[in-house]
Amino acid sequence: MSAEFTIPVGVVVAREKIDHPWQEYRWRSIGVFLDAPEKADWRPLMKQGPAAHYHAATVPLVLHRKETMSYQVNLANGEPSIYVVLREDHDADSGHPVSVHAVTASPFEAQTYGEMAFDTVDRVQMPERLVSIIKAFIAEHPMDEAFVKRQRQPHVAKDEPHAFGQEPIVILRERMAGRTLRDSRGKPRGEEPS
Repeated sequence: MSAEFTIPVGVVVAREKIDHPWQEYRWRSIGVFLDAPEKADWRPLMKQGPAAHYHAATVPLVLHRKETMSYQVNLANGEPSIYVVLREDHDADSGHPVSVHAVTASPFEAQTYGEMAFDTVDRVQMPERLVSIIKAFIAEHPMDEAFVKRQRQPHVAKDEPHAFGQEPIVILRERMAGRTLRDSRGKPRGEEPS
């Protein structure tokens, strides 16, 4: 596996009738599944009266090497979850007031989405097959890298050649104290006036 791994997942969104003065239905994510068809386009899965379940979208779940610690936190909490981000859709032609914006296995990334005004983050159960894929990804990209402190470079001694083509200021001052100036060929030019 490379530093980034993408898995397409299907997202199931439920429409539920609610008793609210300004809103007739509530839309929420209720699950994800693997091996989803590429084009979902709000395909109905179940309908009972006003309630309905839809395969709303198939979106990529991207695993990043630098997020393995957050995936470990997710798996260790007892209920491995996928976080689905639903965003309000203001497009009048869509027919649905929400769209699936993203999915993530990182609880830390989900928290940042939860701070957005137009986003709703739903936590749904992670399928067992996806748990094993994420465990394999974590095993391949461990975060136990040892910290290596950068070592300082030793000071350049007077008898060493100059770095970057310029002589150190200490040597320049010593040479200037001798008051012997040389031309480009290294021959003395005479003394500097006092």
